[in-house]
Amino acid sequence: MTPQLRSQADLKPVSSWRPVCHITYTRDTWVKLAELPSEYAAAEAKLLCQESPDTWVAWVPNHGETLLHKSHFYA
Repeated sequence: MTPQLRSQADLKPVSSWRPVCHITYTRDTWVKLAELPSEYAAAEAKLLCQESPDTWVAWVPNHGETLLHKSHFYA
């Protein structure tokens, strides 16, 4: 049995599909930092509380408490 080839006219674009990445962070989650806040800081931070939809108060070992924007870390 051979697979049937479809012509370009048979392929319809799927306009309703929109790729979206929804990562939800919660309190006490450890995240990896994109950049270290200081030379001696650890590469990970523990999220303490969400300050706004885009920022978290976090604790970084060997650095202390800091404010992180979502673009500063990833899971």
